[in-house]
Amino acid sequence: MIETERLLLRQPGAEDLAAWTAFLSDAEVTRFIGGVHDASGAWRNLCVFAGAWTVQGYSNFSVIEKATGRWVGRAGAWNPPGWPGNEIGWAFSRDVWGKGYATEAATRCLTWAFQELGWREAIHVIHPENVASIAVARRIGAVLRTSATATDNLIYVSSRH
Repeated sequence: MIETERLLLRQPGAEDLAAWTAFLSDAEVTRFIGGVHDASGAWRNLCVFAGAWTVQGYSNFSVIEKATGRWVGRAGAWNPPGWPGNEIGWAFSRDVWGKGYATEAATRCLTWAFQELGWREAIHVIHPENVASIAVARRIGAVLRTSATATDNLIYVSSRH
């Protein structure tokens, strides 16, 4: 587990399923991350992120709001086969948008990936209409890079230096 001033970041688990399901049932939240999932799809999605910890040794963290103890989103490392690079991504429940949690979590996840995983850079794959995530990428110091492997998305890059 890692933490920030306001957030705890830990591996996802079964205790996250109800909140994860609610998160993936929101069309606005999932607009840029693959769309709405039913309960069965949300379970599979949770298992993919949880299982990546076993298979790769890293994945997205469940993000827990310290003040309330509730699950508010996911953020962290991601690089499945065919992905354009080592990514630090983020996605949060709509009720916490605008609180700066994505920036706070992404910044901490970058530090973790650079220190613990030895990454020299991390990408952020962002849909061109996702202005909120573009703003987060810019706030954490990422710069836009073109990519032939992610033609429908923008690739922002954060470097260790």
